[in-house]
Amino acid sequence: MSNFTESLPKSTPAAELSSRSVQWPRRVDLFDVMISVTDYSELVRCIINSAKAGESAIVSLFSVHAVISASDDKELLAKVNTFQAIGPDGQPVRWAMNWLHKTNLKERVYGPETTVRLCEAAAEEGVSIYLYGSIPEVLERLETNLKQKFPKLVIAGSESPPFRNLTSHESDALVERVHRSGAGIFFIGLGCPKQDHFAYEYRDRLNCVQVAVGAAFDFHAGTKKTAPAWMQKRGLEWLFRLYEEPRRLWKRYLFTNSNYLFKLVKARIRGVKS
Repeated sequence: MSNFTESLPKSTPAAELSSRSVQWPRRVDLFDVMISVTDYSELVRCIINSAKAGESAIVSLFSVHAVISASDDKELLAKVNTFQAIGPDGQPVRWAMNWLHKTNLKERVYGPETTVRLCEAAAEEGVSIYLYGSIPEVLERLETNLKQKFPKLVIAGSESPPFRNLTSHESDALVERVHRSGAGIFFIGLGCPKQDHFAYEYRDRLNCVQVAVGAAFDFHAGTKKTAPAWMQKRGLEWLFRLYEEPRRLWKRYLFTNSNYLFKLVKARIRGVKS
C-alpha cells in the first residue's frame, strides 16, 4: 500500500507531465493517484484535438475501485500516473477531490457518458474510432447502436481479444491493424485494471488516443443495465451493480469501499493537521 504524503498534495499542471501540443487538464493527488480536474466538455475536446493532431495519449476514467486498485499497487500506480488524463468517473471520487482539494467539480466524468459524447464529437469532426474489448456479440450490438445514434461515425475497426495475454505475433498484428485503420480514438473495454495495463503497454506503439472506458461497451450494447439516474447522482451506482451481480462484486465493494473511506478520512485528517 502506498503512503499518502504528510500534507494535502499540490495539484500538478498537465503541462509539466507532457510536452505534447494538447493542453491536458491539471491533476490532483488522490491517495497517490493523479486525477484530472476536468469535465466532459474539456476532456472530450482534449481527446479530439489530440486525435486530430495524430498524437498518442492515454485517458482512463477512474471509479472508486480503480482508484483503490492503483493506490494499492505500486506497479499499476506508476503506469497510470503517466497517463495524459484520468477522469473522476465515480461520484465519490469527485466528492473526495472537492473535499480534499476544493476543486469545485460540478459533475463526474462517467465512462459510458464520455463514450457517447466522444462518439458524437468524433462523428462531427471526422475522427474515426476503433473498439477493442468484450465479446463478439456485444461488439456487434454496440456497433449497430452507435451507427444508429451517430450515422456519420466511422468505426474503423473492432475486435474482441482472447481471454489471455496476446503473443508477440498477435500484438504486432494488432498494432498493424490499428495503424492501417487510421483510427484516431482507440476505445478499450477490458475492465480495470486490465485495460490500464494494456494501454500502458501500447503507449508507444499506437498513434492514437487510447480511452479506457470499462463497462461502457456492455451498457451501450444493452447487455447490462445502468443504474437509475437518482442512484448515479447520489453515488449509489455500486449498490445497483452489486444487486445485479452479487456473486461477482460483493467482495470488491465490501473491501474496496471500506478501504476508500479509510484512506479518505486519513487524508483529510493529515490535511487538516498540516
